[in-house]
Amino acid sequence: MSAPRLVLLTRYPDPGRAKTRLIPAIGADGAAAVHKRLAERTVDVMRESGLPIEIWFTGARRSDFADWLGADLAYVEQGGGDLGDRLRAAIGKPPVIFVGADCPDLRREHLQQAATALDDNQVVIGPAEDGGYWLIGLAARHDWLFEDMAWGTDAVLPETLARLSKREIAPASLETLSDCDRPGDLGRWPWLTP
Repeated sequence: MSAPRLVLLTRYPDPGRAKTRLIPAIGADGAAAVHKRLAERTVDVMRESGLPIEIWFTGARRSDFADWLGADLAYVEQGGGDLGDRLRAAIGKPPVIFVGADCPDLRREHLQQAATALDDNQVVIGPAEDGGYWLIGLAARHDWLFEDMAWGTDAVLPETLARLSKREIAPASLETLSDCDRPGDLGRWPWLTP
C-alpha cells in the first residue's frame, strides 16, 4: 500500500470566524490566535511524520495559506456543505488520514502509528475525550462514515463505531487525546492563549 496522505481541513485565522466557541472567554482576536497556534503546530507535526500533506482550506486565498503555513504544501480549496460533505470530497484515492487541528497533544508518533495501522486495517481512529475523534484514517473509501453525522457532538465517535460494527469492520484505535474547543479546555494548555 502507498503511504497515506495526511489531510487537514482548516480555515484562515480571521477574528470572529475561527474557534468561535472560545470567543466568550478570550474574545475574537484571542480565539483566532489560538486557532492559528493550533493549526501551525499541527502542520509542524504533520511535516515531522514524513508523510505527504494536503491542506484543504477555506476563508482566504491559496496564496494567503501558502504565506501562512508554507509554500511547500499541497493546497485544495474546500467545497461547500457540512463537515461530512467536505470530508467525503477530500477522501480522494485512499489511503488517507484526516487530522484535526484542535489537538494540542498531537505528536509525530501518533501519525506514524496511524499510517502503520492502515497496512492491516480498513479504518484507524484516534478517539477524543469529548466523544469525537482527533484522527480518522481510511484504507478504502468509506463515505458512509461521514454521512448524516451530528458533527460537533459527543455522538460522533459512538455513531462511527456503530456504523463500523454494522459492517463488521474492526477499527484500529490510537491513544485517546483531548481537543481544545471550549473555554474550559484552555486551562490545560496555557501556552495556547495570547
